Amino acid sequence: MRDFRHDHTALALNTATLGHNVEGAGAGWSPERVIDACAERGIGGIVFWRRELAGRAAAIGDYARRSGIEVVGLCRTPFLVGPLAERDGTAIADDFRRAIDQAAAVGAPVLTIVTGGVAPGTKGMGESLKIVAERVANALPWAREAGVKLALEPLHPVYGGNRSCLVTTREALDLCDWIDDEALGVAIDIYHVWWDGDLPRQITRAGRRILGFHLCDWLADTADVLLDRGMMGDGVADIRGIRAAVEAAGYRSFCEVEIFSADNWWKRDPADVLDVMVERFRTVC
Repeated sequence: MRDFRHDHTALALNTATLGHNVEGAGAGWSPERVIDACAERGIGGIVFWRRELAGRAAAIGDYARRSGIEVVGLCRTPFLVGPLAERDGTAIADDFRRAIDQAAAVGAPVLTIVTGGVAPGTKGMGESLKIVAERVANALPWAREAGVKLALEPLHPVYGGNRSCLVTTREALDLCDWIDDEALGVAIDIYHVWWDGDLPRQITRAGRRILGFHLCDWLADTADVLLDRGMMGDGVADIRGIRAAVEAAGYRSFCEVEIFSADNWWKRDPADVLDVMVERFRTVC
């Protein structure tokens, strides 16, 4: 297991930690200002959200690399199914391809997939997962051509109805097995999987298919399951235990801090948030 106490170059900021995934949230720093702040602190990587790129993906990616910051990934695909997805399958496919193109333009090797919830008119998750598998499989040739890998991210079961019919690492790996494409893998987000007793076995099974590892914490008294994530060390997740399993499976890439926190961290000075993030990464992760 890597020792981060004196070296945090493997730390990556997901800009959601500063509120940049939601219009009007956070302090509204420009991508360049965020990159500069990361460089000043020795943070090695960054993950943007599509809304931040606004037609400037290539320029922002170039700025990051000139600043010594690696673009680690891009969030995210459109919802592929469920009540929050477009009803038109063609529109979903088109936006999926646009997301892949944005990832390639910014220089992100991985695009995260959040599947969306249960398809209207269906019950349970089986039919929705079939739709997800078909739409991911159809997008993979475009992704391979662009040099972008796709990471299925299972979300906590509380999001099963509207945001993710994919709720366990096992299901994500089952989809990977069924589609059987080297450009497809999984993202392990502590917030979403910390509770799963089968997680160690599934992480071992995943092996080199782990394309992303996301850090945060689950607060014991979470007030909002979407927008009240904890900074590492403030909650109940076994962060070090999960990281040890992920690294034992072969993962050696960036650890990405992704914290949705509308009433706490997003209200703070972004510089302070980044300072705390670095300190917690060194001491509790």
